[in-house]
Parts: sequence; structure tokens; C-alpha cells
Amino acid sequence: MRTRSLRLRVAIAAGAAIALATVLLGVTVIALSEREEASSRDAALRAGATQVAQLSALAPALLTAPGALEGRVGSRRLLVEVIDRRGRIVARSASLGGEVLGTPAQIANVISTGRARYSNARLGGESLRVYGAPLAAVGSGPAAGGAVLVATGTQADERTAHRVRVLVLIAAGGAALLAIGIALVLTRRALRPLADLSAAARAIGETGDATRRLPTTGSSDEVGALSETLNAMLASLERAREAERRFVADASHELRTPLTALRGNAAYIAQHGANTDVLADLEADARRLAHLLDDLLALAREDAAGPGPTDAVRLDRLALELASPRVAVDAPAPVTVRGDAHALARAIANLTENALVHGPAEEPVTIEVREAGGRARVTVSDRGPGLSPEQAEHAFERFWRAPVADGPPGSGLGLAIVRATAERHGGGVTVEGAAFTLDLPVMA
Repeated sequence: MRTRSLRLRVAIAAGAAIALATVLLGVTVIALSEREEASSRDAALRAGATQVAQLSALAPALLTAPGALEGRVGSRRLLVEVIDRRGRIVARSASLGGEVLGTPAQIANVISTGRARYSNARLGGESLRVYGAPLAAVGSGPAAGGAVLVATGTQADERTAHRVRVLVLIAAGGAALLAIGIALVLTRRALRPLADLSAAARAIGETGDATRRLPTTGSSDEVGALSETLNAMLASLERAREAERRFVADASHELRTPLTALRGNAAYIAQHGANTDVLADLEADARRLAHLLDDLLALAREDAAGPGPTDAVRLDRLALELASPRVAVDAPAPVTVRGDAHALARAIANLTENALVHGPAEEPVTIEVREAGGRARVTVSDRGPGLSPEQAEHAFERFWRAPVADGPPGSGLGLAIVRATAERHGGGVTVEGAAFTLDLPVMA
């Protein structure tokens, strides 16, 4: 219903715009036509007056000859009346009958001022355009020093203008209907991809299946951009759901062991009472559980996060914050990347902690920070034998644990967090023996 409503609104708007444009064009054409017609009419009146003035000056006797003042200029029939200087009629067109052109005041004004003028009048129910012009006081003709009045009817022009106005209105209505029809057809075709997107989105909403995608148009217009944007949103939603599912699965799997140990120790205390060893075990289990939860949450955040922040991060400074008697930092120059400072600091700390736990006891761990070829590299190494090639293939998998000589095993998530952070920042992490290298693009 909304699509049809939108189509109808677009079609009506298109029809109204076309109708308005047609009317404006028609009004402009009519105005120009009427102006040209009025100019042509006035020019015909002036031409008729000029002919009479020439007769008055060169052949005054012809003014009173029968039919001398009956004539046309172009397609216009002219009515002529010649007045002497005293305001008396000298000659006139026979078609005037008993009617008189102009009023005594108008005639007197033309004669006294010697200036021609136009006026509108009605004669026997007919509208006239009247031109009055003075006659030169040349020769001894009866009209010398008088005036000539020339008129022509305007009803034919008015009828023509009326027909043009009606034609413009009919054309505007027809153009509007045609535009509405064309707009309905075009909008139906243009909105069909939107209807498909709406139907697909409705189906996804009903099923809750974020793995499905909306149909793509394959075009680079706004509808294509919309489908790509919505599909990107669905992909992000799918990643978030997958991260949530993985977090729940990881948590349920990994929390079982420490929770079982806590329950066992709690049951022992309930039966036998507390002692130092059991309380130490409880404290160790609580620490392990807290560390595991912290790593699970960190990994879940990395899985669900989008592209890293664009803050400038100094890797050399992050490494120097980890310096200690057992940790030597070699960062001779500033190395800057764009990203999440907290996540990158945790990644470097995880690599350092991994080296401290799995490297030879009391032996130093080295952190080297270098920049080369547009890449920033942080290498954490110890003096132990490191991982075998087979172990290196699994080192960054979730919950993979290397053997530990002393102490409980770790959560198995530290290196997985490092890899997730590196990939989110457009880089990666590698291992060769006992050297782990975090590789990131430097800030441009």
C-alpha cells in the first residue's frame, strides 16, 4: 500500500509539474502573441493614417472622392474619419454609417497638441482600437491643419486569444494526464527493486536468519547502494550473532572445569571444614576463573567489533610500559599506527606474558619495535626453544595450550586475542621458534 501511495504521489507531482510548465509556456506564448498582435494592429493604424495624410497634402480633392477612404492594411479593415481644424468632418468611410469616431474632446486634443495618440472605443457594440493623428497645415485642402482618425476592430483578435487560452488549458490537462500515466509506469519499474528488498527483508525478519542476504540489483544507483548497505548490516549482525554463539559455547566449555573444582572444594569444606590447602585451591580456582572470564570477554569484543578506531597509537610507548627487570625493550624510534590503544596494549602484553610463562625461568624477554617498508613490527622473544612447526600451526587457535613445566596451564585464549586484534587492525601475527611478531600497517 505504501508503494502504491508513493507511486501515486510521484505521478501526481509529475503531472502537476508538467501541467504547470505547460500553462506557464502557454501564458508566455499568449502574452507574446497578444503583444505582437497589438503591435501589428497599431502599425496598421499608423500606416492608414499616413496614407490619409499624404492624400491631404498632395491630393486633397481625393479625400472626398467616393471610396477613397475605404480600404485595408493587410487583413485589417480600416475605418477612417477626416476632421478639419475646426472639428468638422471632412470625409469618412461609408462603412461608419451614422457613427462618429472619437469624441470632440479627443479630436480637439490631437489638433491642439499636434501629437498622435491611441485610444480604445466602442462603436455599435463593437470594440475598436482608434489612432488619432494631426494633419499638416500644408496646401489649401479642407483637412489641412486638422486630424485623421483611423480605427479597426479588436473582436477578431480577442476571439483568437480566447481560442489559444482554451487550447493551452486543454493541452495542459492532456500533458498532465500523459505525465501521470508515464510516471506510474516508470515508478513501477523503478520501485520494483525496492519492493523486492522489502519482501526479502520481511522474510529475514520473520525467520530471524541473519545468514540470508537481500537481492542485489547489480547497478550503481541509489537502490544498489541501499542493498549493499543493508547486506553489510546483515553481515555485521551475523558476525555479532556468531560471536555471541561462540562466546556462549566457549564459556560453557571452559568454565566447566574451574566451576567443577570450586564445587568440589566447597563440598570438601562443607564436610571436613576449611584448611590452608583447600582455601589456597579455592583462591587459585577463583583467579583462574576470573582470568578465563576476562579473556573470554576480550575475545568476544574482538569478534564483534568493527574496524578499529583511527586514533594514533605509539607502539614504542606501549612496549616501554611493559619494561621490567626481566623484560628488555628495544624501541629506538617512534612507531605509530592507527587503532585501538587499549586493544593493542593488551595484545603486546599477552605476547609478553606468553614469553614469560613459557620461556626459561629467570631468562630475559626482549620486545623489539621496528618500522620497515610501511609496516610496524613488534617482536617478542625469549631464549627458549620456542614452538615446533607443528605447534606453530595451532598456536593462535582458541583454547590451544602449550605444555607448561610449572604451574597450571593458561586459558588458551591469549594468542587468539592477539590474532583477532591484529586482523581487526589490518595486520597479522606470526611465530617462528620463540619469536612472536605482531605486524601492522603504519599510520600514513
